[in-house]
Order: sequence, then C-alpha cells, then structure tokens
Amino acid sequence: MAMNTGVYPVYENKFKVGTRGRASEEGDMAAIAELETFEVSIDGNTVEWSPMEMQGWLRRMVTGKALTITLTGKRCLGDAGNDYVAQSAWTTGDGCASKFEWEFPSGAKLAFDCVLNVTNPGGGESRDVAILEVEVMSDGKPTFTPALEG
Repeated sequence: MAMNTGVYPVYENKFKVGTRGRASEEGDMAAIAELETFEVSIDGNTVEWSPMEMQGWLRRMVTGKALTITLTGKRCLGDAGNDYVAQSAWTTGDGCASKFEWEFPSGAKLAFDCVLNVTNPGGGESRDVAILEVEVMSDGKPTFTPALEG
C-alpha cells in the first residue's frame, strides 16, 4: 500500500481486534463495526534528576510508556469484532486479553497485545441505540510498521 499524505478524515483510521484472544492470528483479526469516536492517551514514565553540571536545571528521560485507545460506538449484534469486545465485559484475567491493530490513514500500522476494559456494553436511553465503549490498553511494547513509500 502506498503512503497517503495530507490531511485526512478521522474515519480513515481502522481498528481490528483478535477474536481468539492472545491466540489470534491474522485471519482472526476483525474490524469492530459501528465505531464513532476514538481517543488516544499515551502515558509516559519520565524520570528526572539534577546533576551539578546542569547548574540547577533538570535532566529528563522517558523510561517507559503505556497506550490506551478509548473507542466509542454502537453495540452491533452479529458483528464478530463488536461481539468479541462486548462479551469481554463479563470476563476477567485472560478473558480480557487479546491482540489489537490500528491502521493509520498513511498505511502505517500499530499492533500490540492488549487488555480490553469494556466500560459500557450496551446502555443508553430507551429511544437511543445501545452504546459500546471500551478502553483498549496496551500490554507490552507495540510493533509499529511504517507505511510503504511509493
């Protein structure tokens, strides 16, 4: 895939979840239907120190990171990705562990082991469409694959 350039609409981001948990392989990765919004939070662990040669100024180094992607959409019965995420609301431990892929509009991809923390598996007002909300939390170092230039 050639690398896209320029501005882009948010809907060009693509998200997939492994429907067989951590045992998921490429064929088990499923898009999650009916997503509406996503937020990304990167939590950096920063260490600070103040060596004398810096004359009172601090030195800093990021020594660790964690990634959380919060996805919000509608509950869609019968969609493999949506169903897998929603059912993890009722599990703990390995039942919440899976694999996740984020394909950027540029063609680059971020893949990682994750923990699914479903915060709303179908609530809403009586005249609304049921909601699905989940925090996809990294579990270990992700693999970033740059877009192919061409």
